[in-house]
Amino acid sequence: MDTLLPPDLVAAATRVVEANRAAGRTVALAESCTGGLVAAALTEVPGSSEVLLASIVTYSDEAKQALLKVAGDVLETFGAVSIATAWAMACGALERSGADVAVAITGIAGPGGGSEKKPVGTVVFARAEKGHEQADVHADRKQFDNNGRAGVRLQAALCALELLMPPAAP
Repeated sequence: MDTLLPPDLVAAATRVVEANRAAGRTVALAESCTGGLVAAALTEVPGSSEVLLASIVTYSDEAKQALLKVAGDVLETFGAVSIATAWAMACGALERSGADVAVAITGIAGPGGGSEKKPVGTVVFARAEKGHEQADVHADRKQFDNNGRAGVRLQAALCALELLMPPAAP
């Protein structure tokens, strides 16, 4: 396949598109630190338009508020890189897109911007699904190896793609 992206990223995106197509599910994204990398990987896959409805890149706090309806007090209290913000981003992407599932990614890719509590490589993810209560949103904070900005972004994109996989059949 002709691609600009790393083969492992495209392979993961291919699995996501094929699995969601087979499950009849549509997906949406709310990306911050990955800057559209997850959407870029998905759109490398022929037929991805059957699965991917929208990707909203909200790099600034103002964009998170305006486009995803993340409350200002959530950003002030917990920060942009927090479970609360990722949760609100996923809910916003789900509501704005009408998709069956939405995944949000927000983090600190570096080289600067980290702190003792949130070092470079800190990335927070959330997944919201249509028909589930907002309290059922899955959220997780991960600390990736700080092997450069590109490395953190790639690790985050791979993790987000895993969160887009439909649940395994029982």
